[in-house]
Amino acid sequence: MRLFISFLLILFVLSSSFAQTDTNHRDKVKTLEKVSIFKRKKKKLATDVKLTALVDELLGTSDNISFIKRGAYAWEPLLNNMTTERSVITVDGMHVFGACTDKMDPISSYMESNSISSIKINSGQHGNMQGATVAGSIDLQRISTPFGQDKAWSGSYQTGFEFNNNQTFNLGNISYSSAKFVADGSVGYRKAGNYTDGSGNEINHSQYSKFNTSLGLAYKTSELSSIKVDAIFDQANNVGFPALPMDLWLSRAIITAASYQQQFETGLLRVWDTKAYFNAIEHYMDDTNRPENLVHMDMPGWSTTYGLTSRVELKQGSYQGELQLNAYDNLSIAEMTMYPQDRSERTMFAYTWPWVTTRYAGVSSSNTWNLSPISEVNIGASVGTHYNYARYSEFNRIFYPEASESKTRFLPSLNARYQLSLDKFRILLGTGFGQRAPSVSEGYGYYIYNSFDLYDYIGNPDLPNETSYEVNAAINYESEKWSISSQVNAFHIRNYIVGKILSIGSPMNYQSVGVKAYSALEYARLFNIAISGRYDILQHLHWKGTLTYARATDNNSVNLPFIRPLHYQSSLQFMHKKMGIQAAINGDLSQNNFSPEYGETPTQAYAVFDLSGDYTFNLGKHHLTVQVGIENMFDSFYTTYADWGNIPRMGRNVFTTLKTHF
Repeated sequence: MRLFISFLLILFVLSSSFAQTDTNHRDKVKTLEKVSIFKRKKKKLATDVKLTALVDELLGTSDNISFIKRGAYAWEPLLNNMTTERSVITVDGMHVFGACTDKMDPISSYMESNSISSIKINSGQHGNMQGATVAGSIDLQRISTPFGQDKAWSGSYQTGFEFNNNQTFNLGNISYSSAKFVADGSVGYRKAGNYTDGSGNEINHSQYSKFNTSLGLAYKTSELSSIKVDAIFDQANNVGFPALPMDLWLSRAIITAASYQQQFETGLLRVWDTKAYFNAIEHYMDDTNRPENLVHMDMPGWSTTYGLTSRVELKQGSYQGELQLNAYDNLSIAEMTMYPQDRSERTMFAYTWPWVTTRYAGVSSSNTWNLSPISEVNIGASVGTHYNYARYSEFNRIFYPEASESKTRFLPSLNARYQLSLDKFRILLGTGFGQRAPSVSEGYGYYIYNSFDLYDYIGNPDLPNETSYEVNAAINYESEKWSISSQVNAFHIRNYIVGKILSIGSPMNYQSVGVKAYSALEYARLFNIAISGRYDILQHLHWKGTLTYARATDNNSVNLPFIRPLHYQSSLQFMHKKMGIQAAINGDLSQNNFSPEYGETPTQAYAVFDLSGDYTFNLGKHHLTVQVGIENMFDSFYTTYADWGNIPRMGRNVFTTLKTHF
C-alpha cells in the first residue's frame, strides 16, 4: 500500500512539469570497447530468430553476456562471466537495486523489450562512468521519441503465442511528436504456464506473469534546452522458480525521473544534462505452493533509491570529453520469517538485510584526443566515496563481534586505451584499474540460503575492497562483403569475494548443510575471448557467427563457478522483399572446468537449432508482419553450466508473432 501511495504522489509531482529529451546523442557510433546493441530502428528490436523477445533474450545476443538461470524468468546477467555484484546495471543512467536476497529480480526484469530503445554495454573499467565497477556496466535505455516539425502520432502493437508454456503476450507503443512537445508510452503484458523439457516432462513452478508500462513527456523550453519526465511501473505475479525452494507471489517497481538538458552551439561545453530520480521496489518470496517444505517461510524485501546524475559533454578541436557526477542513497531491507509445523512453537524472525543504507557520490571522466586521422587515445578516471550503515548491526556481530556499524570506502578507477584505424583494420589496446565495495549481501547478509551449494551465507561488513587490474585488446577487419572481429580481456582481481565455510555457527534453514561467510581470496584471474564474423553469401543471404571462451581460477588454481565453456552461435538470414527466413544454431561444449567446491557438477555438450519465417503485408499506409518459428527444433533435452540446480531447459517450442505499425 505504501508503495502505491508513493507512486500516486510521484505522478502528481511529475505531472506539474513537462519534459523532453534530445535524441541527437542516442545513437552513438559503435566502437570496439563500447558496444551499443539492439538500436531501435523503424521496425524492430529483435534477436536473430525472434521479432519479439524478452529483455533477457535480447541481452543474450551480446558476446559479453551470459546468464544464471533459476527458472524461465528474471535471469541474472553475467557481464564478462562475473555476477551482478561486480557490474553496474542502470536504467537510463539511474541506479536501481533489486530487493531480493536470492537475486531473483535483476534490474533487467523490471523492463520490457518494447520500452527499450537500446542497451549499452561497457566492458571493465570503461564502464566506470556509471560508478565503481569491476566487470563493467549495462545501461538499459528507455524509448525516447525525437521532436518533430509536424504534429504526428505513431505506434505499434505486437501479440503472439508460444505453445510449449502456453505463453501469451501483448505489447503496445504510442507516441506523439511536435516541434515543442513529445509524449511516448508503452504497455506490455505476458503470461506463461509451466514449460516442458526435451523429454516431455513438465517443469513445475516455471510459470510467470508480468505487466509493464512506461510514460515519457518532453517539452522544448528553447531551441537548445528541454525538460523531461519519465515513469516506469512494473509488476510480476505468481512467478515460479523451479531451482529454488520458494517462489515469488508479487514484485512491484516504480522508476521515475525528471531531467533538464541544455545544449551549446559554440565553446568547449556542448551539452549539459542533469537528472533527479527516485525508484522503489518491493519483492515477496514465499513457499505457499511448496507443500513438500517442512517449514513454511516468507522472505519479503524492499529497496528504495534516491539519486542524481549530472553530465556534461565537451568538445574542442581534436578533443572530446565527458564529465559525470553520480550520487544516490539506497535503503535495502529484507526479512525472513519461519513458521514451524507445530504452531505452538515460536516463530523465527530475522533481518537478512538489516536495514542497510548505502550512499555513493562519485565523479567520472572520459577524455578522447584524436592524435591523427587514423589514431586516437582515451583516458578515463573516476573517484567515489561509498558509505554503508546497518540499523541492526547486532546481526553481523553474532559472527563478527568487532563488526563496524558503518563504514566509508574510497573507490578509485583509471583506464586508458589506444585505437588505430588502418584502411579496413581497427586495432585497440587498453588497460584499467578499479575497485568496488562489497554488495549489501556480501557485507551485511544474514543467513541467506544458497540452494546451489546448500549453504547459508553470512556477510562481513569489514571485507576489503575488491581491486581489479585488467588488460584488453580488440582487432576488427571489415570489407564490403565480410567482416571479422576478436576481443579479449584478462582480469587479475585482488580480494576476490566468495563464500568460505565457517567453523562456527549452525545452519538456520533445515535444507542447509552448513554456514559460509563471505571472504576475500588473495586473488582470482579471469580470461574472456570472443571472435565474431559475418559474410554476405548472396545479395539476400547473410551469415554471422560468434565463438566465445572463458577461463577463471582463484589463487590456488581452483576453478571459479559459472564460467562459460566454449560457446558458439551461428545464423543464416534470407531477406527478400517482404519475406524473411532465419535459421540459427547455438550451443556449449561440455563443462569440464567445473567447481565442486562451489556446488558445480559437470554438464554435457549441447546444440539447439532454431528456425523462423516472417512475411510483411501492406495494409494501406500500415504494415503487418506475421512470424512463425520453432525453438529447439529437435526437442533436445539439455541443461547448462549456468542452470541453477541443473534444471533442464525448455524443449521444442513453436511460437507465433503478429506486429503492426501505424
